[in-house]
Amino acid sequence: MSRKIFVNLPVKDLNKAIAFFTQLRFTFNAQFTDETATCMIVSEDISVMLLTEAKFQTFTPKTICDATKNTEVLVCLSCESRADVDEMVRLAVSAGGTTYNEPQDHGFMYAHGFQDLDGHIWELIYMEPDAVNQG
Repeated sequence: MSRKIFVNLPVKDLNKAIAFFTQLRFTFNAQFTDETATCMIVSEDISVMLLTEAKFQTFTPKTICDATKNTEVLVCLSCESRADVDEMVRLAVSAGGTTYNEPQDHGFMYAHGFQDLDGHIWELIYMEPDAVNQG
């Protein structure tokens, strides 16, 4: 059985976050969506729980990080091509997100990324298939 990952991120405005990620062509699992949270489907094995700050706070005794000023996590997603990376960044910016650096071309790996409406950084990478160690 393969492991699944559920990334939990606090958001200031759940409806705006859903609208933002919908524009990036993500879908949501209605079974795990209410006025305090939604389950964004990234792949068969990856989901991102977008939680209102009040809901998120119920899961931790720590203060929620202001992602516009501090970084607690970097979410990195693989893409199928360099064009895929660029398209995702373009969609994010057109939906109200921002970029935080220039694209990085390392030959075997291409990377770029964006910040969502709450300041969370989403890194996007494409790695040449021959560069990925299969063993």
